[in-house]
Amino acid sequence: MDKERRVRLFDKQADMYDRRRGDSSQERFRRGLLSHAEGDVLELAVGAGANFPYYPSGVRVTAADFSGMMLEKAKAAAGRYNIDVSFLQADIDELQFPEHGFDTVISTLSLCSYVNPQQVVAKMKRWCKPGGQILLMELGISSNGVLAALQKTLNPLLYRLHGCHHTRNMEELVKGAGLHIVHMERHWLKMLYLIHARPSG
Repeated sequence: MDKERRVRLFDKQADMYDRRRGDSSQERFRRGLLSHAEGDVLELAVGAGANFPYYPSGVRVTAADFSGMMLEKAKAAAGRYNIDVSFLQADIDELQFPEHGFDTVISTLSLCSYVNPQQVVAKMKRWCKPGGQILLMELGISSNGVLAALQKTLNPLLYRLHGCHHTRNMEELVKGAGLHIVHMERHWLKMLYLIHARPSG
C-alpha cells in the first residue's frame, strides 16, 4: 500500500478514532504506560490523541502524524485535556529531530502500520536521550500457535481494511533495534504488547 493510500485510509478513520478515544478496554493499559512519561516527550502517530487523558502534568509533548484529519482531532483533544503539545504533520521518514533530543519516546498501536518498523524503532532509539525511555503499546503476533496462524491468515485482509499488520513480533523488533527491555507485559490473548524500554549502548 503506497503512502498516499495509507494517508487516505487513516483520514477516513479519524472520526472513529476520535469516538474511541475513551475506549475502556484500553484505558488501564494506556494509563499504566503513560504514567512513566516525563520531560520532553515525542509521540509518534498520535492519531486522535487517545493518550492525552493519561499524560502526567508537566510533560511537554511533540506529537506527529501523517494524517491531517487525525491531527485535527488530536488538536481538539489537547485543548480539552490542557496538554502542552506542539503538532507536526509528517510521515516518519520526513521527521527530523536532533539526536538524543527527547526524554521519552512513545508509540501506541502504530508500529503495525509502518512499512519498515525496525527502522522506526531505530529512529526512536536515536531520538531518545541515553538515559531516557521508550514506551510502546502495540498489537503483534500472539504466542498462542492457533491464534497466530489465524492472524497470519487474516493479515492481508486486515491490512487492506485498517492499514495495520497484526503478525509482527514486537519483542524481537525492539531488541533488534538495540533497545533494552526494562519491563514487558502481554494481554488480549498475548496479542497486545506493553513495553518499557531504554537505549542500550
